Parts: sequence; C-alpha cells; structure tokens
Amino acid sequence: MAVLGAGYFAQFHYDGWARIEGVQLIGSADRDLACASATGLPAFADLADMLTADVPDILDIATPPPTHAVAISQAIAAGVGTIICQKPFCTSLDEARKTTAAARAAGATLVVHENFRFQPWYRVIKTALDAGKVGDVHQITFRLRTGDGQDPRAYLDRQPYFQTMPRLLVHETAVHWIDTFRYLLGDPTAVYADLRRMNPIIAGEDAGYLLFDHGPARALFDGNRLLDHDADNHRMTLGEALVEGTAGTLTLTGDGAVHFRAFGSRGGHVLLAAQDYPGFAGDCVHALQAHVVDAIRTGQAPENTAADYLTVREIEEAVYRSAEEGRKIQLPR
Repeated sequence: MAVLGAGYFAQFHYDGWARIEGVQLIGSADRDLACASATGLPAFADLADMLTADVPDILDIATPPPTHAVAISQAIAAGVGTIICQKPFCTSLDEARKTTAAARAAGATLVVHENFRFQPWYRVIKTALDAGKVGDVHQITFRLRTGDGQDPRAYLDRQPYFQTMPRLLVHETAVHWIDTFRYLLGDPTAVYADLRRMNPIIAGEDAGYLLFDHGPARALFDGNRLLDHDADNHRMTLGEALVEGTAGTLTLTGDGAVHFRAFGSRGGHVLLAAQDYPGFAGDCVHALQAHVVDAIRTGQAPENTAADYLTVREIEEAVYRSAEEGRKIQLPR
C-alpha cells in the first residue's frame, strides 16, 4: 500500500500502517519531496509518478480536501482497488457525489477516513447502548474544547491551513460527531445550528451549537475551539461527553475514560479506564486502517464507505443552511 501526503497528520497514518501485520508500505508522495523522503519510503513529488512506479492494493490519501477529487481520479485510472480518503471528504457535496459515483463505476472501494467512531471510548459506549445499559436514550451531549484557537498564532504550529478555511468548525471538526452520533443513534431527522466566529484572524467559524433530532432523542454538539477542558492532553478526546438515558448516564472524560452511573444512584463504576495509547486519540487511525484491511481480507463491506459517508456531507450542508437561515432544517429520511 502507499500514502499520498506527508504533512503533520500523515505521521499517524504511516505509523498505523507500519503496525498492521502483512501490510507493506511501498511509497510516499508529497509535493514537498523532502517530507516524502523523510518517511524512509520510496519518495515521489507527484502521485502520478508513484502510481506509475507501482500500483498499490490500497492508496491512503492523507491530504487536504482540494486534492481529493484529482487524487481519487488518478488512483481509479491506475487501477487501485481500495482508496481511503481523509475527511473532510472533497471540497463540496457535489464533488463528493461525483467522486463517489466514479469510484463505484470503476468497481473501486472508496472509504472515507473518518476515524472518531473507531476511538475506543465510542466503541465502548456503542456496546453499552446496544446492551440497553442506559435504558432509553434521551440525550447525547459532546462539548468540544480543543483550546487551540486563541490569538493570532491559532493552528499555525500543526495545521496552518485551518486559518484560511472558509468553513472550519463544522466542515473540519464537527463532522467527526455528525458521523459519531449517526454511529451511536442512527441518522438524524433534523438539525438546528447556531455558528459563530470568535477569533477574528481566521476565515471560518470556530464556535457553535448543533442540535440533532434522532427520533425522541437529541444529540447536542457544543463546540468552541478557543476554550479548553480538564485534560493533560486536549487532543485525546478533544472534549467531554454525556450519554443520558432512563436507566443511567455514561460520562466520557478528557482522559478517555468512560464511567457509568445508574439512574438514582451516586458514584458509579468505570467501563473503560484511562490509558496510554500509541498513535492519535485512542489509536483510532490504526483501528480504522486495521478495519479496512480486515474487510478486504474477509470480503466484507467496510464502515464509512464513501457512498454511506455522503449522508454526513449532506447533513453538513444542512447545518450551514440552518445557521444561515436561523431555523431548524428537516433532513431527508
């Protein structure tokens, strides 16, 4: 397999692939050849050159949205069987739809690298919900508090392009929870959004509230990239969560622990203890990659195929429309 991209976040992709038994990395491509060379793999400044040298079974696209459509098109033309593309997926919903259709027509498996649902705490929460541990779910709340969005140097040390993205909080960040809420509760039927730009040096929004209808339950994303939460590593969970139901409450803390408290009781017990993980945020990059490899080996459909992920992009568009029009938007069923 090969990777396109050797920027900040791509380090977690290379590390994850290197730890999967039976997977061989055969190349790295990046417009900055020095960055590609630093991976220790055969390096290319252009994706087309890498695909000409050798066609991998899997191409992992770890680059920003403006590169996605062209890269996927090149991979399809070269005959790559499985393509994994980082989120946000493409630059627009229309582009995402066309790219997905092209992959389907070519018989290629296209997966969006949406890894938050693979974080161990959300897997544990999903298991608890499926087992009826909290009873009937009334509400899920996630408070995003990354603490990296203050002052003129916001985001410059890791992902400087965040400063110029016209859509930031939702398009780049909250999509993680749009997908995670779908994973936990199923598709929403409506959304209401209130978005703000708090730091004047950036182009897009960096704070806001998203309220989703999931049948009788509600999911609330409360995001503010300027504020922080109680954690040694603010990038472990990026915030804190509550899952509240008629039989009890699940609490996700900033250290990655999940606690359960039964309704009407005090205290509670730990379902998932805090621990050190390799990789990023509970090693979710590696977990997604291993899931895709296992799906290929067993002939099963992977989670987060592009065709399924289009729903996330559609919900994202509805979020921005809600914020612009100041009203709840009904979603197609």
